[in-house]
This record gives sequence, structure tokens and C-alpha cells, in this order.
Amino acid sequence: MSLYLKDADSSIDHGIDWSAHLAGQSIAASLWSVAPVEAGGLSVEASAIEGLRTSVRVSGGLIGRLYRLTNRVTLSDGQVDARSVTFRVEEC
Repeated sequence: MSLYLKDADSSIDHGIDWSAHLAGQSIAASLWSVAPVEAGGLSVEASAIEGLRTSVRVSGGLIGRLYRLTNRVTLSDGQVDARSVTFRVEEC
């Protein structure tokens, strides 16, 4: 799992390149989630599937907190896979 820093007032884009994990499949669906869910916490603004890559725009977050951002994808053959990254919110 990777750790990224994020300013509490920023909205940033993050993406995952799934090409090395697909073995000829395509991405049929993508769902992003944040943990923990809390008032004023990190939130998902928008998401997209771009070929073999998924992307998300996240905003907010409480200073000093860690958030796990998880992308769960469903592949064209019905398999499900997930990848997570961690964001630490700072005042930059």
C-alpha cells in the first residue's frame, strides 16, 4: 500500500493502472470507497474508467488523519480485484 500526502483544502486526482493485472480482461466496473467515513473526511468527487486505468478525484479530509482509498474493479470475466492507497491529510 502506498502513502500520499494531501492538503485538506485540495481536490486531487489519483489513478490506478490495472494493465499488469488484467491478463487480457477489460474493466467492466469500478467502485471507489474511503475509510473511515466521517464528517469532513476525505470524499470521492468523481471517478472514471479510462481503458485499462481507473481514476478518481478526492477532496477534503481532516488534518492529521489517515484515510484508506480503495478501488474495487469487476473485470469482463466477472473476477473482482481491489487495490488501496493511503492518504495522510496535512496543512501544506
